[in-house]
Amino acid sequence: MTAAPDKRVQAPDTLIILAVITLFVALAVALVPPGKFTSVRQFEGSKQVSVALHSYEIGGEAKGIPLFAEGGNVGLLNLPFEGLVAGDKFGTSVGLVAFLLVLGGSFGLLMCTGAIDRTLVGFVFRYQRQVVILIPGLFVLFSLGGAIFGMGEETIPFVLLLVPVFARLGLNAITVVLTTFVATQIGFATSWMNPFSVIVAQGVAGLPPVSGAPFRVAMWAIFTVIGAALTLSYAISQRRRVSPTAVDMAPFEKAHWGDHGVMLVLTATMAWVIYGVTQRGYFLPELAAQFFAMGLVAGALGWASQRGRLSINDLAEAFKTGAAQMLPVVLVVALAKSLLLLLGGTDPTQPTVLNTLLYQLAHALEGVPAALAAWLMLLLQSMINFLVPSGSGQAALTMPIMAPLGDLLGVSRQVSVLAFQLGDGLTNLIIPTSAMLMGVLGAARIDWLTWARFFAVWMAALLALASVFVLAAVWIGYA
Repeated sequence: MTAAPDKRVQAPDTLIILAVITLFVALAVALVPPGKFTSVRQFEGSKQVSVALHSYEIGGEAKGIPLFAEGGNVGLLNLPFEGLVAGDKFGTSVGLVAFLLVLGGSFGLLMCTGAIDRTLVGFVFRYQRQVVILIPGLFVLFSLGGAIFGMGEETIPFVLLLVPVFARLGLNAITVVLTTFVATQIGFATSWMNPFSVIVAQGVAGLPPVSGAPFRVAMWAIFTVIGAALTLSYAISQRRRVSPTAVDMAPFEKAHWGDHGVMLVLTATMAWVIYGVTQRGYFLPELAAQFFAMGLVAGALGWASQRGRLSINDLAEAFKTGAAQMLPVVLVVALAKSLLLLLGGTDPTQPTVLNTLLYQLAHALEGVPAALAAWLMLLLQSMINFLVPSGSGQAALTMPIMAPLGDLLGVSRQVSVLAFQLGDGLTNLIIPTSAMLMGVLGAARIDWLTWARFFAVWMAALLALASVFVLAAVWIGYA
């Protein structure tokens, strides 16, 4: 007797959601008349504009979108191509797509060296008897992983490794999830350079990638310190009344000089990127070169320290694999841009359906203080993440509307991105639609309801802290 097929309902892929949204947008374009703003002020040296809400006027009649268009015009079947080739090397889509591919390949080189894995495992066994060092130290390392390269699913093997190790140290499986996955998602949500959320959202919003880094670095540090302290407190309170036993490190490979060199290169690159963005005005071309340099040096160190195990061809394959892993993000970026093209573009002085939609939304919220508007954005992004638990997917769906809507409501685009990244990243820690969370809980053998009951208070505290940062960003004029 054959087994019955698995009929569990699966959440639709992000590309399917975007395709459905595209059809609704096409319908809106056929029904909504285009409009424009006549009072517009361009900020010097910036892509952002300030528009007078009441300068809006109808700019023509609604007209449908053709299925197929010739001569470089936009039709529904033209959207994937047009979305990919729009813009230039300094912005969406061409520049951002190229940057993401180079970034993915560069981190592919970094990861293939195994330096990060061996460093984490070595840290566990070195400080296995010193919980006050082990727990906060691991929390910070995993948080950095989430902040720098969007670590998420990669925590699953570490959960499998650490559950029996922590059990022998008198720590339960919830402690493992807090130390690993929760740490990565706090880093993910507060990151200054996460390629899957912040960089995509900033690209869609017309902001320089990695811009606004100092504020986000401070936010990451505060969130991480608080998270590590709470996790350590929980670990100590829940530690079993048994004598911890040491874990044999024999099966695990120790970090070597090449690994230490790779970690030093990673640290130096982060400092170089922050310096370049804040002091030299680096943009996509320069940032891509910086990360490519990181990948080359890390790969060379890995090859030199593991000769016979890591070949030149392995490095080439790692670069290609890393770049290929960014393909879903690239397609999301292209579809995000194609939605803007479908709506007529982002120029407030030209008649577009986007301008009409923005006017109607802003008019409904007219008079709402900027701080309240920003907080409502955070709340809305948190709710949307339940349906679209994908950082790049949510950025594609929401930022084309949220960024210019913020302009009309007095909320800077940097704050709009901040509300997005916090709402998107933090709720991944509790929503059952997150494949990452369910995979981690499965590896730790924790039921979702058990986790939800335990983490509900933590979730409320994290969202409250996120609200504080969003409001503070409005008050200090974060832009």
